[in-house]
Amino acid sequence: MAAISASTCTGSGSGKNSWPELVGVNGEAAAATIVRENPKVAGTFIVKEEMMVTMDFRSDRVRVWVDQNGTVTQTPQIG
Repeated sequence: MAAISASTCTGSGSGKNSWPELVGVNGEAAAATIVRENPKVAGTFIVKEEMMVTMDFRSDRVRVWVDQNGTVTQTPQIG
C-alpha cells in the first residue's frame, strides 16, 4: 500500500488523527499501528459491524470498525 500523508491531532502538535491506509488491514494489526503512530491514543477499540457505540467524542480513543473476518472497513480516526 502507498503511504498517505498524516494529519495531526488538533492542538496536540504530534501524532496522527486518522489512518485511511489501514482500511483492508487486519483489525488487530491496525490497532497496534495506531497506538505506535500516536502515543496520545489511550485506547483502540475493535468494533464489529452493526455493534452499538456511544456517540461521545474522546480525543484519546480510536474505534477500529471491522467486518466478520476482522478486516478494517472504515477509516480509523480519533473520536
